Amino acid sequence: MADKNPVSIIRNIGIAAHIDSGKTTLSERILFYAGRIHRMHEVAEGAGATMDSMDLERERGITIQSAATTVHWKERQINLIDTPGHVDFTVEVERSLRVLDGAVLVLCAVGGVQPQSLTIDRQMRRYRVPRLAFINKMDRTGANPFEVVRQLRERLACNPVMMQYPIGKEHDFQGVVDLITREAIYFDGANGEKIRREPCPEELKSVVEEYRSQMLEALSMFSDEILEILLSGEEDQIKEETICSIVKTATQAGLMTPVFMGTAFKNKGIQPLLDAIVSYLPSPTDVTPTALEFEEPHKEIALVPDSSLPMVAMAFKIVEDPYGTLVFMRIYQGKFKKGEQYFNQRTGSRERFGRIVRIHAEDRMEIEEAGAGEIVAIMGLDCASGDTFCSEYPYCTLQSMYVPDPVIQVAISPKERGDANKLGKALQRFRREDPTLVITSDKETSETIMSGMGELHLEVYIERIRREYKVAVDVSNPRVNYREAPTQPFSFDYRYKKQTGGSGQFAHIVGEIRPLPEEGTDEFFLFEEHIVGGRIPRQYIPAIEKGVRKSLDKGPVAGFPIVNMHYVVNDGSYHEVDSSDMSFQICAQTTIREYFPKTKPCLLEPMMKIAIECPQNFQGSVVGDLSQRRGVIVNTEMIQGSVRIEGEVPLSETFGYMTDLRSITQGQGTFLLMFSRYKPLPAYLQEEVILERKKQLQGK
Repeated sequence: MADKNPVSIIRNIGIAAHIDSGKTTLSERILFYAGRIHRMHEVAEGAGATMDSMDLERERGITIQSAATTVHWKERQINLIDTPGHVDFTVEVERSLRVLDGAVLVLCAVGGVQPQSLTIDRQMRRYRVPRLAFINKMDRTGANPFEVVRQLRERLACNPVMMQYPIGKEHDFQGVVDLITREAIYFDGANGEKIRREPCPEELKSVVEEYRSQMLEALSMFSDEILEILLSGEEDQIKEETICSIVKTATQAGLMTPVFMGTAFKNKGIQPLLDAIVSYLPSPTDVTPTALEFEEPHKEIALVPDSSLPMVAMAFKIVEDPYGTLVFMRIYQGKFKKGEQYFNQRTGSRERFGRIVRIHAEDRMEIEEAGAGEIVAIMGLDCASGDTFCSEYPYCTLQSMYVPDPVIQVAISPKERGDANKLGKALQRFRREDPTLVITSDKETSETIMSGMGELHLEVYIERIRREYKVAVDVSNPRVNYREAPTQPFSFDYRYKKQTGGSGQFAHIVGEIRPLPEEGTDEFFLFEEHIVGGRIPRQYIPAIEKGVRKSLDKGPVAGFPIVNMHYVVNDGSYHEVDSSDMSFQICAQTTIREYFPKTKPCLLEPMMKIAIECPQNFQGSVVGDLSQRRGVIVNTEMIQGSVRIEGEVPLSETFGYMTDLRSITQGQGTFLLMFSRYKPLPAYLQEEVILERKKQLQGK
């Protein structure tokens, strides 16, 4: 029977994982078993997977944009989002998790918990998204689900609890035993569509009982009833409904992670995962999202998934396609109807929702209205990613998602002058779609600068400009986004005075520029003032801060942003007639230009976490090469004849690393990079970078 409340039948679920764990293959199986598609495509096939709708995704065999679809399973509606695994497209995972109620964390049975799994775990915790874990690729040589569970416990600390025990392993993997019912589940038919349930195989009975006891022991932490029955030694008295109820409650509270297993490629284990999604992960009625009151931004209000209340929805993703702009929305409260107008809470403007569509990868179905808990798309809407829409104005705003800063940049220009407009349109569109893609103009060189999360990130957008807009572009070599930071305090006393007939300009600031503690190097700035006795009137203090902040974008050393700076105003003076906001702003800017170089500033470079996997016999060569790149090894781990090397390396030393690694490992090595922190650049390299930057600025 379906629930009486239609909202409670909805599950908004994301699939997230480290690259190459099989997320998109798993999504394809879910679509097939739920009856959404009638033939399964493979990521490696020429046609590509259904959810990889972009040509680039099909060619590279990776997911670049998160894709959305709606399927039905056991009278439940599952809105499913397949997200990218590559760290360069992490914002796709970030914005998907921001609006989802639950997630499936996919792990490779051989690779286990990998570096991007740690990033996804942090994102899930940030948005308090409960998750199930699915150990995929159980058919691969070296598959070890017990080791993966150990890594989940030790590296992610997410309290994994096995809900199934494998029948066979590697190429002999046949199915799973359900630890709740003790039934063996096999997947017959050409595509594993026929479920066969049998009693547990005799040879597995004792080990299944052992793991079932471990599962019940883990659940007893959340249930006094189960604890009492276990203490009395009457384990078989625990009802299935009781176990399922406790698993659901503990999972939704984020206290445990139920673990399931299978092989998406060989069509085994997917249907029990779908059962678990509808049984254990929350519906919109099980979660209590909050918004910030418009008039009082510090006051939270609870949103209720009730279609009769005022409408509140979030635009979490914007996509331009040949038919126009698609804005993906999650409705938290109320409902919206086709043709009606709603308020953008950021701009205050009233927008008409002309066409509402339900999305399945590239296909779309027009609907008349959408209610609380749903994820749909609006066509032709003008807004930005993260905007809140409500039926009233002002009403409330939803907290927007975390967007990491870009670490790499290239200068981009059209080869043909006539293509400048088309390039401008492309960049404007991609900037709206992807908040981590930053487009700026360098005032000194007049170049258009495109900044992003990594080489692959920028490569994909450059390729899309060439294909989708037919614009040939010139692209500079990748440049690192360095930062400038003071290393020692310097006191200053600066008087700004200008007389040009009539009233002049006057400002006088006495203060100090200091470095902030080491841990504050992430784009950090602190402004402080100790003015007493009205030496500088209160109304001019914000102008001083504004002047300093304006100077942070381009430091005087090499034109890189200033971070890690503490600016203190201790004293000063003003003129009754000649002082103004503008004169204090100019005075503050001049203090940075004149005195920041006297703090012995250093350049900070972005350091990347690197994880390399290669055959063991190449370990020495790979480590030696990494050391030459100023890399530091943090950890090495042996996995079935391969070695995983984890460390830290400067971003500037990683350009073109893929080619070098393939050469060293005869094509068998893979690696993953993700931003770690900013760290002082060695002095001998600092001079080189400053000279290079000056040449670059003078050469234009």
